[in-house]
Amino acid sequence: MALVKTKKKEIITKYKITKTDTGSDEVQIALLTERINGLSEHFGKNVKDHHSRYGLIKMVSRRKRLLKHLNSESPEKYQKIIAALDLRK
Repeated sequence: MALVKTKKKEIITKYKITKTDTGSDEVQIALLTERINGLSEHFGKNVKDHHSRYGLIKMVSRRKRLLKHLNSESPEKYQKIIAALDLRK
């Protein structure tokens, strides 16, 4: 589901690199993770919602590509964002 403005702004301020940063890899990964977690809860109640499931798969794929890019550019930032968002087990 879509994020509420306040929640989105809170995530951006937590993960931004510079004062006006809204599109860095870290911010995008954090926003996608929040949306993915929201949709995962949605599927607990709406099992047959296949259209939203397709969107979820696209978001997971995009996050995976961003994480791969971040890992190739800066492995220390990659480890930091993985730990902060609790993505890997």
